[in-house]
Amino acid sequence: MKTAVYLRVSTAKGTQKTDSQEYEVKRYCSARGWKDLEIYVDKLSGGKTSRPALDRMVKDMRDGKIARVVVFKLDRCGRSLTHLCLLIDEMNRLGVPLICTSQGIDTSENNPCAKFQLDVLKAVCEFERNLIRERVNAGLAAARAKGVRLGRPKTLQWRREDVLELRKQGKGIREIARELKMPVASVFKVVKEAK
Repeated sequence: MKTAVYLRVSTAKGTQKTDSQEYEVKRYCSARGWKDLEIYVDKLSGGKTSRPALDRMVKDMRDGKIARVVVFKLDRCGRSLTHLCLLIDEMNRLGVPLICTSQGIDTSENNPCAKFQLDVLKAVCEFERNLIRERVNAGLAAARAKGVRLGRPKTLQWRREDVLELRKQGKGIREIARELKMPVASVFKVVKEAK
């Protein structure tokens, strides 16, 4: 399994480079004897949850190809707390430690501070998830209070007129279902509700 080195700068323009991050992270890995490195580089904002190299790294983690992820700073993984929490949560579930070389963060199991660091990160993630859930529930309650219909729109209503027109022509339920490519039960329901 490889050591994933994730590097990111906010823009693809020539003013920002990953050189200093790469130098520090490679030096850190070399000191620990981690030689088989896979470098993932994104030149996009950390606010973007989908980034080509990050997505590839996550896929490689899920495929069991990554032993650990090493970054220069936590904010290289992402600036969005929600996305960062989801990423850390998945890494924890997959058993892939996160190491931030310049901040002393190391969630590997063999590190005595790892459990504490991971528990703090998980607590922050749980807090963020609860805040999101609370905001969503408040938004749903406000929408209901305004009379907004929530959920998936009823699809039968847009076919109602077609069904009833064919029924007026004397066609049977199964014949209508075949012609409109609808389930028989759906056609029956429309006809029944129209009575």
